[in-house]
Amino acid sequence: MKPQMLLTTLALILLMNTPAVQAGEGHDHGDAPPAASGNAPRRLPDGSVFLPKPAQRQIGVRTLPVETGELPRAAELSGKVVMDPNAGGRVQAIVAGRVTAGPKGLPTAGQAVRKGEVLAYVTPEVGGNTRSLAESRLRRLRELADTVPRKVIEEAEAAVANEQLVAPVSGVIASANVVSGQVVEAREILFEVVNPERLLVEALAFDMGVASDVATAFIVVGEQKTPLRLLGVARSLRDQALPLTFRGEGNALAALAVGQPVRVFVQSRRTVTGIRVPAAALMRNPANQPIVWVKTGPEQFEPRAVTTEPLDGASVAVTSGLKAGDRVAVSAASLINQIR
Repeated sequence: MKPQMLLTTLALILLMNTPAVQAGEGHDHGDAPPAASGNAPRRLPDGSVFLPKPAQRQIGVRTLPVETGELPRAAELSGKVVMDPNAGGRVQAIVAGRVTAGPKGLPTAGQAVRKGEVLAYVTPEVGGNTRSLAESRLRRLRELADTVPRKVIEEAEAAVANEQLVAPVSGVIASANVVSGQVVEAREILFEVVNPERLLVEALAFDMGVASDVATAFIVVGEQKTPLRLLGVARSLRDQALPLTFRGEGNALAALAVGQPVRVFVQSRRTVTGIRVPAAALMRNPANQPIVWVKTGPEQFEPRAVTTEPLDGASVAVTSGLKAGDRVAVSAASLINQIR
């Protein structure tokens, strides 16, 4: 064997028999995983949450002390936004015919219109040569105007005249169901016009006692609580329920659409002892029980199972599970609930 090859072989043998070098005690070369920080948000064995102050500021935790008081007893009803019959209307064709655009073109949904504005025309044209025959008849009658009664000529003129579709009220187009050249039938609804500032809310009460004891009512539009004023209670059932009609105070209902479902919170004159808590503070635990997070220490929050009743949509009435003076998390409660 050549000397150079002999040296290479000896070097490989020495390298294979050399033991691995390990870091001594107290020396870290970066191979071990980093130790978990003891100051991180975490769920404690008793179910409470440890949340340090920097993390509270970062996620925007806010707490409020609660007080016990007499709150109105309320019920939640299913409702929807409806058109005010005095501030809205429908545009229907009286005769069958073909639709043509008005002076400003066919209006689109959401376009503002004024009362009496011409939206479109309907030309009586059922099919075939019906219109041409009617026009020929009208020309003959006009030539015989001295011998034909005026009433007959007016009827012939009406048979070929374009029907004007005008806006019944000032407002916006809620729905438009026509295009240029479309053939429509008589009594077909072509446009709906509403005044968005004068919409109504209709709710259905399956408990007749609720309808007879209405003090105030509310709906929540976005994050704003909007009061409602009761206009009347129907005297005939619909789907085994009694319809209640409300008018919104202010212009908050302008953000809603006709037919949009809403939740109506009706408060009665009776009261219940409880604690008012924002609805955003109400969470669910793994057992699907309603809970709120109570601040029991500077950096500790405890879940409390509670029983609630509806109040006004923006708040709920807690009837058990809390006591006066507890500090309830009213902001970022959902983030606290997710800490594991």
